[in-house]
Amino acid sequence: MAKAYFINKVLATTVVGSYPVTKSGGLRSLFDPLHAAVETAVADQIAAGIDIISDGQIRGDMIQVFTAQLPGIKGQDVIGKVEPAAGAITVGDTKYALSKAPKVKGIITGPSTLAHGLHISTPMYRNKEELALDLASALIVEAKSLEAAGVALLQIDEPILSTGTADLAVGKQAVEMITSAIRIPTCMHVCGNLANVLDELLKFNVNVLDFEFSRNPANLDILSRRDLAGKMLGYGCVDSASEEVEPVQEIRKRIEKGLATFDPKIMLIDPDCGMRMRSRESAYWKLKNMVEAAKEVRIAL
Repeated sequence: MAKAYFINKVLATTVVGSYPVTKSGGLRSLFDPLHAAVETAVADQIAAGIDIISDGQIRGDMIQVFTAQLPGIKGQDVIGKVEPAAGAITVGDTKYALSKAPKVKGIITGPSTLAHGLHISTPMYRNKEELALDLASALIVEAKSLEAAGVALLQIDEPILSTGTADLAVGKQAVEMITSAIRIPTCMHVCGNLANVLDELLKFNVNVLDFEFSRNPANLDILSRRDLAGKMLGYGCVDSASEEVEPVQEIRKRIEKGLATFDPKIMLIDPDCGMRMRSRESAYWKLKNMVEAAKEVRIAL
């Protein structure tokens, strides 16, 4: 499978998605209090040298930002049949990012992760699995809108899939409802330890699987004994859970460990997870050092 269709660069860098929220005042903030935070997130990613940026995902937590817009959901309660949002949810901020950078990934929270973040308060759904499938149907509209906006890659975040609490067969069906509805390359991000779920995750019909290897180095050993079956690998090599900024050399060593197993042509270099909980300074320098480490490794190849 040719990968140059969304990035023609060995060891290209990207982000998992979220960035710290920086508030600002002024007249514009009265109309959109968070637009300045989008501008800052986009500018920082570009300044750090990231090849495929995001919009910063600064509008709220990964569950609420979507569920607040979907009919059938009130707060954390599912009160009726879940339907598509009346309008685009993330496309406005994504279009801003696209106006500043050539390569942007669109990001949606996966159906299983959304379902497990909600409480069913209606006889419409017997379980989270039925809910996940209707959430997938609703999210197809958002995925198509992001595709039409011009994103280079659509990422579906499914952290719940590594925990053992979600039905992986239904999770696969739900994700593939979305990926089969669009033509652009797709990525699925799953953080955590992969030991009990990797064989199932490898069957998902996505172009890129994005995992964490900094905080979960055992994932590299597990994955080294598996066939990626033509998929690219999002290689998390920066610890998003720590405020400490890893030196370039440390990140470089993590990337080189991955290269002992994987062809650099299939690796996308990124942090373990989103950076939302970090300070802006920490997030920026983590990305900056990651870009520099990838550059050094690229030159050495």
